[in-house]
Amino acid sequence: MSGNSFGTLLKLSTFGESHGTAIGGVLDGVPPGITLNMEAIQQDLDRRKPGQSALVTQRKEPDQVQLFSGVFEGKTTGTPIGFAIFNTNQKSQDYTHIADSYRPSHADYVYDQKYGFRDYRGGGRSSARETAARVVAGAIAKQIIPSISIQAFVSQVGTVGLDKSYHELDLSQTENNDVRCPDQEKAAEMEALIKSIKKEGDTIGGVIDCVIKGVPVGLGEPVFDKLHARLGAAMLSINAVKGFEYGSGFLGVTMKGSEHNDAYQIDGSTTTNHSGGVQGGISNGMDIYFKVAFKPVATLIQPYTTINKSGELVETHGKGRHDPCVVPRAVPIVEAMAALVIADFSLIRQSQLNPIHEQ
Repeated sequence: MSGNSFGTLLKLSTFGESHGTAIGGVLDGVPPGITLNMEAIQQDLDRRKPGQSALVTQRKEPDQVQLFSGVFEGKTTGTPIGFAIFNTNQKSQDYTHIADSYRPSHADYVYDQKYGFRDYRGGGRSSARETAARVVAGAIAKQIIPSISIQAFVSQVGTVGLDKSYHELDLSQTENNDVRCPDQEKAAEMEALIKSIKKEGDTIGGVIDCVIKGVPVGLGEPVFDKLHARLGAAMLSINAVKGFEYGSGFLGVTMKGSEHNDAYQIDGSTTTNHSGGVQGGISNGMDIYFKVAFKPVATLIQPYTTINKSGELVETHGKGRHDPCVVPRAVPIVEAMAALVIADFSLIRQSQLNPIHEQ
């Protein structure tokens, strides 16, 4: 299987399965001499871990990360950082009923067809549990770019959404509720909707917004490695993501060019930011902002019809512990992938500004 690595100079490779011994990764390209804040890394991991509220899966995992290399006396050495998160609360028996059948809208069928073999326990490698390794790497990436802030929040669950832009919200309030929405009234509506959907044995999707502040001019390349293209690839690699838009997004098609153009000011900033902080694939110094759409979780705790390996229609139902809505736990995952992209491009930019000359 290929496709387990992400990044150019800052490269993450992940390993492990949902019900295996552990999940983890190797993060290569971290500069030496960075004092790692392990509490900050664990805090981001805790924001993603299961069992943290009644709105998410009740799988109980401590999700304590262990670093095995690349750090000495609390500082990065410049060598690959290897880490693991050991699984402790698997209930693999919850998945024996799908050993020979395929859950609709899951990776089960295509995985079996592609590889001729699959680990059906929790989805194996295709499980969203793999994203815990991304959160660890993203938390380290944030410490490579301390002057840049990355803030994600839930802006919509089902039909309940915010009617304010991020400029009008107090993003410091995002962690003050289980939904991770900065508007407390809307958060209460979202929570009520998720709980009602959960009682039905059903699931619901949502949208996460992300705002990146303090990005300097010059990150990204103008052709195939556009900054927004890499951000889009990063977000679309997250389980259950169905859509990505940045800046004005699809709303931009309703505007005239005279309305959409971002007029420059003397200092190079712009009076508006329909570009979403990226022009020609390169950061322009303004806030980068984007939206990520997540589909409803595919596992339903209710009867459904599917097919088995013999191509027969069978009746089955979901078992186990699953999220009725994935977006509250996906907030730190979105931040992590954004941090990996921005930190990677920051290192690339530094290498362009400080080339190595032969003596």
